[in-house]
Amino acid sequence: MKIGIVSNLYPPYVRGGAEYVVVRTVEKLIEQGEDIFVITSCPKERALGLECFRNASERIYYFFPKNLYYLLDDYKHYVPVRLLWHIIDGFSRYGAKNTTEVLKKENPDVVFTHNLKGIGLRIPLAIQKFGTPHIHVVHDLQLIYPSGLLFIGQEKKSILVRPIYSAYQKVCSYLMGQPDLVIFPSEYLRKTYLEKGFFKHSRIRVMQNPAPDNIRSARIYRENKALNLLFIGQLEYHKGIQFLIEAFKKLDIKANLIIAGEGTLRNYVELEAEKNKNITYLGYIAVEQMMECFGAADALVVPSLCYENSPTVIYEALAAGVPVVASEIGGVGELVENGRNGFLFKPEDETDFLRAVHDVVTSRQKFIETQDDIRKTVEPFALDKYAKDLVKHAEDVIAQK
Repeated sequence: MKIGIVSNLYPPYVRGGAEYVVVRTVEKLIEQGEDIFVITSCPKERALGLECFRNASERIYYFFPKNLYYLLDDYKHYVPVRLLWHIIDGFSRYGAKNTTEVLKKENPDVVFTHNLKGIGLRIPLAIQKFGTPHIHVVHDLQLIYPSGLLFIGQEKKSILVRPIYSAYQKVCSYLMGQPDLVIFPSEYLRKTYLEKGFFKHSRIRVMQNPAPDNIRSARIYRENKALNLLFIGQLEYHKGIQFLIEAFKKLDIKANLIIAGEGTLRNYVELEAEKNKNITYLGYIAVEQMMECFGAADALVVPSLCYENSPTVIYEALAAGVPVVASEIGGVGELVENGRNGFLFKPEDETDFLRAVHDVVTSRQKFIETQDDIRKTVEPFALDKYAKDLVKHAEDVIAQK
């Protein structure tokens, strides 16, 4: 089967877990014998027009979306500039034009779209007009809130901005059209989008994100050793890194905090690591180093302050047999079960976070002994099964087109 994949970001241009879900899916589909091509964006200096880069297993079509700036540079610009960027992203036909050009050349059996913010929101309508079966995979809230973020306590927007968000949602709902099938990685995300009126005439499925199949580490119980807590992710306010560091400093037990990742708060994290001997900052880490971190960790901490969908790093930790301490927000509670593969705590609640960490201390030896059971909690979401299910759904959509 020839499958087209459209994603706003794709290596070497990545930001978060959604891109790695796409990459792992593409690699597994190719391994299973499918013919894959990818349409994605790139900075202006990489390719002004549509360019195809080929490697041994896939074809990647890159183009700069002709906007005020590249998606990964959004943090450099003020709100008025970002607002204009969003307007251009929604109404520019450039991304749709390039996508149609590739569809004419490749003539795929089906097209999967992923996050589209920053590559062109008119792309779904172009795919549907072309007539190719269309499956959309949702990853976050970016079609409901321009930033893709909803913070705890902001569920009810101010009466002043409510009309703006409502208009934005209606525009995005129109531009998405009606894909033949929409896949949500969490029940939380499905419910949220349907309540906002999206995808009224599309078939809907909930499929948890795929757990990576190349992650495994053996953890050994270290009696009387300091507790090792691990954070892997974007160093951004919404990921809760500041909350985590401040709460960690109030722990009354011997503990270490290992932090890996990049982001706008890197300087803050580096400064805290310099001041506190129990905090270590590793910077960006590759998969091999992540395995080493998992092998030494007693728990991964996911202290998000915003509504998360289905964080990729949770799947990675559980696949490695590492329990997770996470904010109970969004779709996280669908992955972490108290006492079985980790502990949940109330978002932005230091007292409850400290309670969850003490629960890890109490369960430390048990979690070492049951690490295979922890791995089993993500076995239903195995990457191989996920890719095969995608193909089956694609076959069903093609048959019903």
